[in-house]
Amino acid sequence: MKMNPVYKRELKVGSRSVRMAMILMIFNGILSAVALFNMYSAVEQVKMTAEIQYSRFLQLYVFVASIEFIMLMFIMPALTSNSISGERERQTLDLMLTTTMKPGDIVLGKLAAAFTTMLLLVLSSFPVLSLVFVYGGITATDMVQLLLCYVTVALFSGAVGVFFSALFKRSTLANVCSYVTIIFLVAGTYGANIFAYRMSQNEISSYMDAVDNVIRQASSGGNIYMMLLNPAVTFYTMINQQAGDSDVVGTLEQLFGANQQNFVIEHWTGISIAAQILTAVLLIGAAVVVVTPACERSRYVFWNREKTDKRENGIRRNRKEDKKQQPEKTTAE
Repeated sequence: MKMNPVYKRELKVGSRSVRMAMILMIFNGILSAVALFNMYSAVEQVKMTAEIQYSRFLQLYVFVASIEFIMLMFIMPALTSNSISGERERQTLDLMLTTTMKPGDIVLGKLAAAFTTMLLLVLSSFPVLSLVFVYGGITATDMVQLLLCYVTVALFSGAVGVFFSALFKRSTLANVCSYVTIIFLVAGTYGANIFAYRMSQNEISSYMDAVDNVIRQASSGGNIYMMLLNPAVTFYTMINQQAGDSDVVGTLEQLFGANQQNFVIEHWTGISIAAQILTAVLLIGAAVVVVTPACERSRYVFWNREKTDKRENGIRRNRKEDKKQQPEKTTAE
């Protein structure tokens, strides 16, 4: 099987650069420092109280996993937002399009190279996360779920970056738009739901004898489904399940009030991951369309139009033949 040439080149350049080694060192250095500091504080507490609190080690896992999630969500757009626009700035994109490579090969090669870097970061951090295995509380299934969440956020944020990189000619503008979009999906959707929740509380509190039911009845309404594209809420619900709070409905109710229980609410984590992967695929497809030269797009449209015209001409021809045959049948009878 032939390897994508863009992916192959990006891997060679990335593996030979100092930047990759620095990213690995800083990424794992931060995680290791946080983990060691938490373990040191837990040991000091044991020395002072002579009591071991195993929940502290579970908190260590949650805290380190959250730090890694935040770094992944904001590092991936930086790697992909200058992938296509950088080729435009170096005036090499047109040369790449004159080769036998398709626009989809260029986009997927750039995204796959950045995704491989993220996967390397995730796998290299697992020894730090596995410290909690010494004290129990986390299973291998939980680690697989965490890996799936990391892969989803890396793919989703990377697709946002590569889309804006294909859309704009300048890497700076693509970078800014990528981070604005990520921040809007995380903070904007959360703020919109909190605002709707507070408005619902104020509306209910205006009625007499309804004060005791405000928390239970108030909700953000249909705005909660905007949170399906919020990677932070997906991670929050998943990490809460691993930490012992398996009630996803209760977790969402604490954040955004009581909502009608349905299939989406009860299977929030899985559906939100599927929604984010689907959105990432659509963004990648849109990036391919943007990178495709206008002459190729017009050629494709012309080919489809020509194919449709041939089909319609064939249908008209068949109808004419049927009309000619009908009088002959009538005369014969």
